Amino acid sequence: MAQKKNGFPDSVSEAEKRYMESIDTDDAAEKGTESDVLREEEAHFETPAAVDHSGHRHRLRQRFIDENGFDSFQDHELLELLLYYGRLRGDTNGTAHELINTFGSLLKVFEAHPDQLRKVSGVGEETAVLISMVLPLTKAYNRMSMRDPKRISNRADAQLFCRSLSQGARMESFYVICLDAGCRLLGTKKISEGSLSEVSAYPRKVVSAALDLNAHSVILSHNHPGGTAGPSAEDISTTKQLQKLLGALGILVLDHIIVAGSSAYSMAQNGDIVYSR
Repeated sequence: MAQKKNGFPDSVSEAEKRYMESIDTDDAAEKGTESDVLREEEAHFETPAAVDHSGHRHRLRQRFIDENGFDSFQDHELLELLLYYGRLRGDTNGTAHELINTFGSLLKVFEAHPDQLRKVSGVGEETAVLISMVLPLTKAYNRMSMRDPKRISNRADAQLFCRSLSQGARMESFYVICLDAGCRLLGTKKISEGSLSEVSAYPRKVVSAALDLNAHSVILSHNHPGGTAGPSAEDISTTKQLQKLLGALGILVLDHIIVAGSSAYSMAQNGDIVYSR
């Protein structure tokens, strides 16, 4: 493959160069660590005092409307308001506290399976389904907000997009994100879904997905719902194999992003992917 003076192959577009150069300019202090980690703070809850719930539902709803969001809400208040729509009458404050105490945090409540939620006193089928819809709805919103002609220009864009794909996922999944020469999103394909500990990146399916969408470059992504965002030796080996296969077809692997909760790890940033220069 012919080389330009700057060291990049002729087939690499300006947009792809900018992505690769954004990896090089990352703060060296981030090297070898999980990047852009949004750490969940541990919540501490006190046993709620007896509350007069006359008009309480109306006041909480009105507060949400007036503030246009939950910025001033404590976790149990946010959940309490949500529970109003699964239980038309009665006090949901105690149930909100019990759910958070049972699962450890509001995030873990939203991640729980409906069958797990129903084991908590006061949570029926409708309430359990309502709670379990929160993360999938958020994921759908994020996906829709990033549709055409979304451009993934740098590592931060890539990690944000990959986190949106894996948000709330209970199973490990492998995705191929296909881009044109301008790093605009052509489409995303889920290649496989597996157990909590492993998922297969079928080379034939990955190549087929990239060719079907006429991709100029791809970003690979999978999640570790039961662990950390760091890659295993097999993750690195598989990525290099896919990089070789796709490279032979003139398709560049820009990055492989691994997501675990709110953490995301870029293989390109951490030197696990080496670009041909």
